[in-house]
Amino acid sequence: MMVRSGNPAVRLGTMTSAALLLLLGAGGTGWPQSAPPSLGMQEQGPQAAPPPSTPTPGSPPAREDNPGLINEMGKLFDKLPSILPPIKSPSETMNDLSRLAKPSTMVSGRVACPASSNGAPDCKLAADKLCQSKGYTEGKSLNADSAEKCSAKVLIPGRQRKPDDCRTDTFVTSALCQN
Repeated sequence: MMVRSGNPAVRLGTMTSAALLLLLGAGGTGWPQSAPPSLGMQEQGPQAAPPPSTPTPGSPPAREDNPGLINEMGKLFDKLPSILPPIKSPSETMNDLSRLAKPSTMVSGRVACPASSNGAPDCKLAADKLCQSKGYTEGKSLNADSAEKCSAKVLIPGRQRKPDDCRTDTFVTSALCQN
């Protein structure tokens, strides 16, 4: 005879117990267990020769191939010196950086950025022109400014402003110049 309880806690406990019994009863073959490790205690009696896999005291211990995560990480760390580039000293690093760095100077001025083929302002050309006017070869834009330039038609009272009456001009105002 099956007894039904209205209490949800009793129903939950019954369901949990049934699931636990199913899991425990459905257990198949288990994993093989190895012998417990020896803690340095040996039985008294005749001493037998060590098994052939035991290393001799003068040779390094043989490494077992254990396919676990720790073993794989150990293999990775063994390969690291050949994978990574050699580490440089701080003075070597500074010497490399100083060879790569070119001497540069910041200049100020105001040169208009011409429109590129897609209509956007090309401020690299303007930075080059600004630097060339100061005696340098090329430059990179550091600061730019924009201004709206309108025709005199916008000043006529009562006239509606049209989209092509004004345009925005961009100017390079400072650049980093190099020889």
